[in-house]
Amino acid sequence: MRFLLVAIAVMAASPVLAHDIEPRLVLPAGDRAVALTFDACSGTVDSRILDELIAEHIPATVFVTHRWLRRNAATAALLLAHSDLFEIENHGENHVPAITDQPSVFGLPTAGSLTAVSQEVLGGAAAVTATFGRAPVWYRDASARYSRDAVELIGNLGYRIAGYSLNADVGASLPAASVSKRIAAAKPGDVIIAHINHPERPAGAGVVEGIRLLVAKGMRFERLDAAFQIPTG
Repeated sequence: MRFLLVAIAVMAASPVLAHDIEPRLVLPAGDRAVALTFDACSGTVDSRILDELIAEHIPATVFVTHRWLRRNAATAALLLAHSDLFEIENHGENHVPAITDQPSVFGLPTAGSLTAVSQEVLGGAAAVTATFGRAPVWYRDASARYSRDAVELIGNLGYRIAGYSLNADVGASLPAASVSKRIAAAKPGDVIIAHINHPERPAGAGVVEGIRLLVAKGMRFERLDAAFQIPTG
């Protein structure tokens, strides 16, 4: 009920604003690590990436949608079994961009209203809580872009928006060599975004190779909750 009241108040107070934003996120000053963040939008899981993270004990933050969780119960159980490695956060209920001032972005239909944004955020959060036994604290929408009124709403709902500083795979659309090169170029403090739900595409092989190159350089990896000292209880 508190979330609903907050959402109604923000909807009443916030007009639709143009000039959507794509938030940048870097790790706190002085942190010499990088953060690996992965989106699980729909489809299945790229076991090449997940197996590498588990085998090498590399922590990562994974943003999952409710629709992905419905189709990947076994992988969700595997993530839960390795809760020391994986922080699970909210990617929405049905992978809808939190944008109210244009009908589509990157070919995806947008939420179109703050009511729909609220449903997308809260529906995704409820699914994460039910599956993993802890409430998410970060939210990343389907496009990593937001209308300004949606940014305000998401903050008032109690969530931090998870931007990034390095786009590794551009929606898993890049060839493996390009993805590997991008990840290998990461600097301390970078928050890397990639996708873990496209085993049919070559990008995943590039993610694995890029991670291996960072490991060879001695790079340290940090989850968002640890880097920003956010309780996970």
